[in-house]
Amino acid sequence: MFETIRIDRDARGVATLWLDRAEKHNAISAQMIAELTQAAQELSSDAATRVVILAAEGKTFCAGGDLGWMRDQFEAAPEVRSAEAAKLAHMLQALNTLPKPLIGRLHGNAFGGGIGLASVCDVAIGADHIAMGLTETRLGLIPATIGPYVCARMGEAKARRVFMSGRRFDATEGVALNVLARAVPVDDLDNAVEAEVAPYLDCAPGAVARAKALLRHLGPRIDDSVIAHTVEELAACWQGDEAPEGIGAFFDKSKPSWMG
Repeated sequence: MFETIRIDRDARGVATLWLDRAEKHNAISAQMIAELTQAAQELSSDAATRVVILAAEGKTFCAGGDLGWMRDQFEAAPEVRSAEAAKLAHMLQALNTLPKPLIGRLHGNAFGGGIGLASVCDVAIGADHIAMGLTETRLGLIPATIGPYVCARMGEAKARRVFMSGRRFDATEGVALNVLARAVPVDDLDNAVEAEVAPYLDCAPGAVARAKALLRHLGPRIDDSVIAHTVEELAACWQGDEAPEGIGAFFDKSKPSWMG
C-alpha cells in the first residue's frame, strides 16, 4: 500500500502514477523514493500496462527533494549518506528505463527534482502558467542525481543556461530548453496529454519497449559509472559546509551568507 503516491489504471492499459504528497508540494522524501522505485518495478512487469502518465496532486507538480530528508543526511555516517543518495539515483534510473512510454503531466510548478522527474519522461507537457527551475545551488546543493537526465534532455549548451544559476524560468522557456514538449492552458492539459498517449495504443507494446531501449542505448551514456559519480557528488554536498547553511537558512527563514 502506497502512502506518498498512487496508481490509477483504465481499461485501455493507461496507468497514471500520481505524486500524492500535496501538503508538502510533492517534495521527494525517502518514502516517496522507495515507493516510486517500487511502482516503476511493478509497472515495468505489468503486461496490461501500455502507457504511464506521471502526474501530481495538489498545487505543485514537485518542489524538489524534501529538505528535511536532506538535513538528516548532515548528521549521518558517510556510508548512510551515500546509500540515501544512491536510492534517489536508482529511482530516477528506474523511471528513465521504464519499458513503457512515460508521459509527464506538469500542472504546477517544478523545481529541482521536479525537473529531474520531467526529464526522465519520454515527453512532458506543462500548463503554460507554471514556473520551473534548478534551484539547488541557492541552497548550497547541486543538481547531482538528476544531472544526467537533465543534460540528456536539454543538451549541455542549453543546460548551461540554468543548471548552475538557480534561475527560475517559465513554461515558454521550458519548451525552448526541451524540458517541456508543449506548454498549454491548464484547461487543455488533459487533452494534450491524451494526444501523446493515444498513438501508443495502436503500437505493438513489445516493439515500443524495444525501441525505447534502443534509443536509450544510442543517446547520452547514463550507465552505472555515471550514476555512481552523481551519488558521490550529492553525498559530497551533504558533507560540505554550504548545504547545511543553505538548508538551515531555509528552515530559519533567513538568508545564507552568499545571498545579498
